[in-house]
Amino acid sequence: MSTISCYNIINQKNIERSDNMFHLNYITNILGLKDDNIFFKENFYKEEKIKGITHKIFEGYLSYKPESCPRCGVVFDELFEKHGFITSNIKVLDVSGYKTVLRLHKQRYLCKHCNKAFTLKTNIVNYGCFISNNTKYSIAKSLASKISEKDIAINHNVSPNTVERVMDSYYDLEKIHKTYLPRVLSFDEFKSVKSADGAMSFHLCNGKTGKIIDIVEDRRLDSLIKYFSRYSHKARANVKVITIDMYSPYVSLIKKMFPNASIVIDKFHLIQLVSRSLNKTRIRLMKYDKDNYNKLKRYWRLLLKSKNEIDYSIWKRFTCFPNLTTESDILNYLLNLSDELKNTYNVYQNLLNAFQNDNFDLFNNTINQKYTNISDYMLTSIKTLKEFSPYIKNSFNFHFNNGFIEGNNNFIKVIKRIAFGFRSFRRFKARIMICKGLFFIKKEVAI
Repeated sequence: MSTISCYNIINQKNIERSDNMFHLNYITNILGLKDDNIFFKENFYKEEKIKGITHKIFEGYLSYKPESCPRCGVVFDELFEKHGFITSNIKVLDVSGYKTVLRLHKQRYLCKHCNKAFTLKTNIVNYGCFISNNTKYSIAKSLASKISEKDIAINHNVSPNTVERVMDSYYDLEKIHKTYLPRVLSFDEFKSVKSADGAMSFHLCNGKTGKIIDIVEDRRLDSLIKYFSRYSHKARANVKVITIDMYSPYVSLIKKMFPNASIVIDKFHLIQLVSRSLNKTRIRLMKYDKDNYNKLKRYWRLLLKSKNEIDYSIWKRFTCFPNLTTESDILNYLLNLSDELKNTYNVYQNLLNAFQNDNFDLFNNTINQKYTNISDYMLTSIKTLKEFSPYIKNSFNFHFNNGFIEGNNNFIKVIKRIAFGFRSFRRFKARIMICKGLFFIKKEVAI
């Protein structure tokens, strides 16, 4: 054979070897495999139906010289001999939207020293497990999205129990630092799960940034005192302002556990209190005045509007009114139906004006007047406002509110609704904290 022919054969073999290495790298990158001991032969790919679902099957081999026998510890020498392969179907991440399985043939060895066989290990999957570590990591990252655990399981071709196990192993679910509290806090509650000790769970967050600090299973006073006792006195003394709704146990809690904190009643809850009283007054009148039932029912928003927002100039047609009219004319018509409704409306407008313009004198004068012809609902609301008057005064001095925490509560309700509820409060809390970026994947398991 000529020298040129020999060079051509060698070059052809080098090209084939480089092509094989290229294909090997291509496959391992697609599947996210980081193990140089896995190789693929020809016809490594096929499609197969598993439980009626089409899967992409990649067939690979794991083989290398072990350093020692995992059973007796003897160092690798002539005492080891190959002992066939054992096959594992390992679930890996989807490829092109198809469920994907790595059918891995693992080399087995027989140790003649202890006469025991063992199987080679790989870093792409834990020993005795058939779900790749890449898949588990993807599940852990998916837990931070607003998606149910069942859907996460379906997307990764695993069971919902596997998703829960990944949550437990990849996240530190008990890591809450109780050495620091911000200067401004917000307290609120939300509907808990059935397994919780109380019907409502407690939620506290930073009043300036809206960042959730922690979630407590039970909002009752004894539970909250026990919880905040875990914080140092220095941390609790650092709190200067706490915004709450009109829930009396919160006032008792703050006085006992936060010596330097000023209590601020959220203005949204104050406006909500008086607007509900006016609305109930309208509904009661509506039930008895059948002639004006539709008008009282349809134009309830006009009664709750601020006087400054009522239109007095634009004439147009309104349902239930035959002639052209204005919003102000409709409002006057409704108020003239009942003296009780009109007087209650005037009280409501005074309080609304006081809240919107930070006029504490107007607020104080309004709640301290003697009323004879306003609804019982508004009288009850005024009584409540008097009870919380010292803390409502702070609402006019400190411009903090519960806007952030109400937004967090809405987020919590979305998480609960997407999951169709939770059985365990621990799981519920963990999922909220993960989605809010307060629990992180452990460094030792991160890829």
